[in-house]
Amino acid sequence: MSDQIILKADNLYFSYDEDHSHSLNGLSLEIRQGQKIALMGANGSGKSTFFLCCTGILKPQKGRLFFKGEEFRYDKKSLLDLRSKVGIVFQDPDNQLFCASVYQEISFGILNLGVPPEEAKKEVENVIQQLEITPFRHQPAHALSGGQKKQVSIADILVMHPEIILLDEPAAALDPRHIRMVNQMVDQMTEAGITVLIATHDVDYAYGWADEVILFQEGRVLLHGSPLEVFSNRPALDQTNLEPPAVLELFQALARKGILDGSQTPPRNLPELKRAIEECPGP
Repeated sequence: MSDQIILKADNLYFSYDEDHSHSLNGLSLEIRQGQKIALMGANGSGKSTFFLCCTGILKPQKGRLFFKGEEFRYDKKSLLDLRSKVGIVFQDPDNQLFCASVYQEISFGILNLGVPPEEAKKEVENVIQQLEITPFRHQPAHALSGGQKKQVSIADILVMHPEIILLDEPAAALDPRHIRMVNQMVDQMTEAGITVLIATHDVDYAYGWADEVILFQEGRVLLHGSPLEVFSNRPALDQTNLEPPAVLELFQALARKGILDGSQTPPRNLPELKRAIEECPGP
């Protein structure tokens, strides 16, 4: 993992109602390149607004944003360049998809960057194959299932080879099969070295997946640390309406019973917990 700060927010403020209330209220944080970050907090805590600011869709009324040390600029050329490097996948894919067909949808962004048509075609074909979109590549985007729309909305961004991808509740309203598919796509992104930020309420997924977890509360960072540090902090979880991950709670209960050694590093997922139980000495 790199120590380079790829994204920095410095004292951001943003209000939707002329400063009567703030969705971002002095938000400051730093993200290192290549990290897997889970953003968590109650509804209305500022996660989605922060994502929109990171792509230049919204401009903070106060504070500054930096990408690789360069402060955001909001002229047309700078925003186009930014959005080729920082891509967002919205919670509702219907807010992102607007072209007539799936193929046109995936082609739009990369062609808009000025990539030559033949090169763009190769990139589009690669991402269509990678994300298993071939069976519905020529269908109208509006006629797809929710899971298929999510695949296409992710393909929209991946085809441009971004350095950061922001996913806002990527598993929202999906069935278990498509949740697994989206999680596999996220794994492919991180393996490719892309910095991935996910806004989610799924504590079990965040605990097992993330390098770091950031808790948002009322437009600012309440807590930023490792999954174990964050999810072991019950007062912070209570303030953000979150529960501890099931694996961590079960491990702690087994440790209190003396079945597992409470001094060992807690497991991050069920297979690790099962292995710890199987390896513990018998009575």
